[in-house]
Amino acid sequence: MLSHGSPPDRGTASYAASGKAKSRPTLLFVSNLFPDAASPYLGLDNATVLHALEKLHGWRVRVICPRPTLSLTRFSRTNGGWTPREQDAVWQPGYVPTPYVPKFGSRFNHRLMASAIRRKMHAIKNECDVVLASWLYPDAWAAARIADEWSKPSLLITQGSDTHQYLSDPVRRRAILEAILRSRGVITRSRDLATKLAQAGADGAKLHPIYNGVDTGVFRPFDKKEARDSLRVPQNATVLLFVGNLLPVKNPVLLVEAFARFQAERKNAFLVLVGKGPMRIELEQKARALGIVESIRFTGGLDAQQIAQWMNAADWLCLSSRNEGLPNVLLESFACGLPVLSTNVGGIHELLNTDTLGRLTAEGDLPRYLEALHVMSSQIWNRQTIANYGTQFSWGNCAAAYDALLRAALR
Repeated sequence: MLSHGSPPDRGTASYAASGKAKSRPTLLFVSNLFPDAASPYLGLDNATVLHALEKLHGWRVRVICPRPTLSLTRFSRTNGGWTPREQDAVWQPGYVPTPYVPKFGSRFNHRLMASAIRRKMHAIKNECDVVLASWLYPDAWAAARIADEWSKPSLLITQGSDTHQYLSDPVRRRAILEAILRSRGVITRSRDLATKLAQAGADGAKLHPIYNGVDTGVFRPFDKKEARDSLRVPQNATVLLFVGNLLPVKNPVLLVEAFARFQAERKNAFLVLVGKGPMRIELEQKARALGIVESIRFTGGLDAQQIAQWMNAADWLCLSSRNEGLPNVLLESFACGLPVLSTNVGGIHELLNTDTLGRLTAEGDLPRYLEALHVMSSQIWNRQTIANYGTQFSWGNCAAAYDALLRAALR
């Protein structure tokens, strides 16, 4: 397996570095997880690695983005009515409205997607050298099927939930394994995901864990006092930070309940929840019932610069998820020098692997989580050591590992 940051071998060195290639290879990226002007953060990690592949390794990039929809009216609109972000427009992304039937549509949604994107893919077939598809079902199945018809290589990406949740569905599991069989390999965002796919029957030689990257120009350590002053946070406060969607899978209720008990003993403690989602009202009601509403701040969604500012103002990051792949917020926290308390789910333990970085606790265990909060508060953290660890997870290292696999697929 190829681990994160593994450099390309000499046979797969970047075109940009060698200067010896006669032409730049073209990568066709296919996934619903790709941003547009109205949803600039959707699939942002995918767009970021594509920009790094283009800039650092000389790839030409084209994008086809199926947008699952139940609304037949979207099909009459040009490009589905979606427009790209300004920085992505050069790739001429084609947004394709794709029929998707929830729940009982598992038997045919992947075939519906293949039918919907086939014309767009065929229009750029001759300029495509390799297909990269993210989200194993239905996106990767559809892209790998069409690439196989062309006798073109394909490489797939599993994000997390497409493995954690879909492998339990026999129909989707068969489709996922079929897509992997057609492909040259799968990039998994953690080793845990690779293990789960191998246990489901995928060829282990095709599974390549590559961790996501971090924009180390944004997520970096800077003056804590200055960060707190700009955010109007008392200098003597203990600040717990949560960053993520307010969804049941993130289990923010566990964090709020643990914080209420922690704050009863440490009156200067504050909990900041960055993110949006359907659980916000429930969490606000919970905070009122626990008498801690004055000690919790809901910020809503924030951009990367604002999140980095909070990470520099906070004392530690708190994750309480029931299930995860390997969340980027973990890498961003490390890059800022911020220690992390997290439930031990998914691939988090792969990187939060020493007490100098934070603590892990069992999923859903409120007493142990509270105990870990007290342990975190009693430890002196070397934030520069944590930041030095975090800098290895750059988008440059991530893109180099992608480039190595893509060029191997071309061979």
